[in-house]
Amino acid sequence: MNTIRLRTPFEVGSTPLSEYPRPQFARDSYKTLNGYWDYAVFKRSDGFPGWQGKILVPFSPECLLSGLPEGMEIKPDDALCYRLKFEVEDGFLKAHTFLHFDAVDCIATVYLNEKELGTHVGGYTAFGFDVTDVVKTGTNVLEVVVTDPSDTSYHSRGKQKLNHGQIWYTPQSGIWQSVWMESVPETYLRDITILPDIDRDKLVIKLDVAGSAESADIAIMDGNKLLKAVKCFGDTAVIDLDSYELWSPENPKLYDLAIKVGDDVVRSYFGMRKFSVVTDRKGFKRLALNNKPYFHSGVLDQGYWSDGMLTPPSNAALEYDVKLVKSLGFNMIRKHIKIEPLRWYYHCDKEGVLVWQDMVSGGTSYNFFAIGILPFVGIHLKDDKYKFFSRADEEGRKEYINEMYDTVARLKNCVSLAVWVPFNEGWGQFDSVAVTKKLHEIDPTRIIDSVSGWHDQGKNSSQLKSLHIYFKPIRIPNDDRCIVLSEFGGYSLPTEGHMFSPDKLFGYKIFKTPEKFAEAFRKLYENSVIPGIEKGLSAAVYTQVSDVEEEINGLVTYDRRIVKLPREVAKEVNSKLVL
Repeated sequence: MNTIRLRTPFEVGSTPLSEYPRPQFARDSYKTLNGYWDYAVFKRSDGFPGWQGKILVPFSPECLLSGLPEGMEIKPDDALCYRLKFEVEDGFLKAHTFLHFDAVDCIATVYLNEKELGTHVGGYTAFGFDVTDVVKTGTNVLEVVVTDPSDTSYHSRGKQKLNHGQIWYTPQSGIWQSVWMESVPETYLRDITILPDIDRDKLVIKLDVAGSAESADIAIMDGNKLLKAVKCFGDTAVIDLDSYELWSPENPKLYDLAIKVGDDVVRSYFGMRKFSVVTDRKGFKRLALNNKPYFHSGVLDQGYWSDGMLTPPSNAALEYDVKLVKSLGFNMIRKHIKIEPLRWYYHCDKEGVLVWQDMVSGGTSYNFFAIGILPFVGIHLKDDKYKFFSRADEEGRKEYINEMYDTVARLKNCVSLAVWVPFNEGWGQFDSVAVTKKLHEIDPTRIIDSVSGWHDQGKNSSQLKSLHIYFKPIRIPNDDRCIVLSEFGGYSLPTEGHMFSPDKLFGYKIFKTPEKFAEAFRKLYENSVIPGIEKGLSAAVYTQVSDVEEEINGLVTYDRRIVKLPREVAKEVNSKLVL
């Protein structure tokens, strides 16, 4: 297949993505390890051949920005090795030092100064190590050994597929999010949980403190103005708020937060908002924001870039996508089968874009009959048929649950995150009723779309009735649940010079001119989506933000250089999507 290496317009630099990576839990102590590392790729059976060159971390070897030769592929029987020699400056090391990997695909064993720190399994979840007893002032050597079975195993992999094409994408491997270090005092904050409560006009903050501390000092700021200063003597602070602005896409008001425990200071932020499902005057269940019915008009977002694949070229690239969606009049993004760097969620919080967050799919090779045939003839299977849903491996099911817990723990303080989506279209789906119950137990503050598309488990299985409709007219069913159109559209417009594979294109309906594309988009909403609101429709998720590889159904090209849909058309349509 003839492919074109497309560059986005974003500057990368020799130390990419160097901005502080965790704005929801920020410290002054920070050392990025992104940049050029040594690398080697080899068959595991052949043994280590020696270092082969430099790779730009955190870009996977398969992508353009890594600097590796075109066509690089990491096979399931390969090993991918990294090495970085780095300096730790005088004064950086305190009582405890932590090494963080925000994502490595898929199985990573880490060594520091020739000491094995441990192995992490899972290509989309963050992990780290306490390196206090290993790291030193001066020169250190960090090594990482990665293997990636891709879709030959049950591990979570999203839309990566060795035999890729159409809706399945080129697999990628290795370090693909930031690597960094921080150092903290003897007593420090391990974690915080921020729980806004608009019904009681309170902010609840749960503190997880390591070490001995009599109290914690908490300050709430509105810009430079101190709104509240309290001292917490336990592990939970319940703070009365005298007056505040509600957070919403129309008014994405954030308040700053500073928490001091001993000599450790952590900065965060919060928004006062509430997500729920309510019943309107006509008896329809509706998504609600701050106790009022609120239509979620969103776009499906794969989170891929033409030169970085899963990795954004820069913080500006992350911000661009969020602002683009907002400028088109949408108020929501469904983050599809991927967990983004935390800065992406910060941009959604700041710009006022609701987030529906998918869990990353896994399981063995997907059963095409189950996901590509049966749903289209109206047959929906019970998801305890593990083999049929490619979930026969008990270890894989346990791994999914653990990754779900990790995902919630990582994203729990993101203000904009409104909906969790455990399963999509039957990909590795299993026991969705029980999974939904577990998810609600660990996070009762958000709505859950248990099964997005295809194998719905009945009216008592989920808060939402979730529809995917591409090839037939959009009809809103009678259902006691809140009804959402969680995927539709997928209209496509070829753009010469901006397509990854010009000789092999995929889209649900392809238009030849921008004018016909825009008119079809308008008619789709005016004839099908907008009338659906009166019949109970509470959300619509258009496919999709950008082109990805063979898919050309984006509102913007894969290289982010051409916005295909006129902003005025999108904004006009979205202005009519109100409850």
